[in-house]
Amino acid sequence: MTVKPNSPRVDLLTKEFPPEVYGGAGVHVAELSRHLRSLADLRVHCFGEPRAEEGVLAHREPCLAGDANPALRTLGANVAMAAACAGADLVHSHTWYANAAGRLAQTLYGIPHVVTTHSLEPLRPWKAEQLGGGYALSSQIERDALEHADALIAVSRGMRDDILRVYPDVDPARVHVVHNGIDTRVHRPDHGTAALARYGIDPGRPIVLFVGRVTRQKGLSQLLRAAFELDAAAQLVLCCGQPDTPEIAAETAALVDELSRARSGVVRIDGMLDQVSLRQLLTHAAVFVCPSLYEPMGIVNLEAMACGTAVVATATGGIPEVVADGETGLLVPVEQVQDGTGTPLDERRFATGLATAVNSLLADPARAEALGKAGRVRAEEQFSWGQAARRALAVYEQVLDR
Repeated sequence: MTVKPNSPRVDLLTKEFPPEVYGGAGVHVAELSRHLRSLADLRVHCFGEPRAEEGVLAHREPCLAGDANPALRTLGANVAMAAACAGADLVHSHTWYANAAGRLAQTLYGIPHVVTTHSLEPLRPWKAEQLGGGYALSSQIERDALEHADALIAVSRGMRDDILRVYPDVDPARVHVVHNGIDTRVHRPDHGTAALARYGIDPGRPIVLFVGRVTRQKGLSQLLRAAFELDAAAQLVLCCGQPDTPEIAAETAALVDELSRARSGVVRIDGMLDQVSLRQLLTHAAVFVCPSLYEPMGIVNLEAMACGTAVVATATGGIPEVVADGETGLLVPVEQVQDGTGTPLDERRFATGLATAVNSLLADPARAEALGKAGRVRAEEQFSWGQAARRALAVYEQVLDR
């Protein structure tokens, strides 16, 4: 694509970038960069092995002596990333993994720093299990970046509210909302059955589908407890990403084993799915379930909707801005402990709420189909990456004009 003359040089800073993508932030940056290339002189800085794509520079985390905390390796990559930003007109960082690079570039070169918040560290206290002392460091990095950023982009109105609550020193005028998008040409109904055959899923039984990382944030343990109350005729297919810690991996495995002894049709798939397999599983699912306890927006809900599947999801964070209750899916209310963990005050009640909502759609396939069709329309009409890129560019132009 041809970039407009005199376009600003924008450097996107991220840990994840294809082919090394394991979460929603990585999907966001990949899609945003694709649409920004015609609007700005774009560079992308990421972690990991060299990329073949033009304009993408990868930075390896350094090897450190001894048993160094992984957060220190992250900072090492951030230093290299900041050095490579020389000449940029603006830097735009995503997640704490790249926030330090943006803050360093902002200070070194006197250029604006825009931060997109996909989540907030103080609202993910279980990350201390994974990062140890690195969690305190990640929280400090995030706070410094957000409080000094020239502009912040929240992926939902719920995320914006969280920013202003958690970081009261942030000027509300600097916080903009730009929803995640979805490519409905890629994410579309696919009635192929190769993925079902590959994973031993019975096409003759209704499918209740979960897709997400094995982390407390995603509410998988709550879903597994709810599954004891699900219609016995249905299958529960769990597409599980990388566990945060060995402890949560073991806890999840034990719950899956217990459930498998109590009912048939429990299928667990570990690791990232290829795009075609994900599309086919989403399309064939009778219900997609997102039991998240903390979800600033949840791209996976958009993916399910784009495939024409009804969604049952927690009424928390930015999810209600994506899933229209009673129109494209059902939202399950939850009262949560206000300690940052998002733990339901009454876990049994929440699990029963999930099961009741799912069972209501399993018992009424016509309604589930109607919700799914409406979800596809909503994804097409209200969420696009092109729109997200144009809104991000408007934020860049605002801070550059100051």
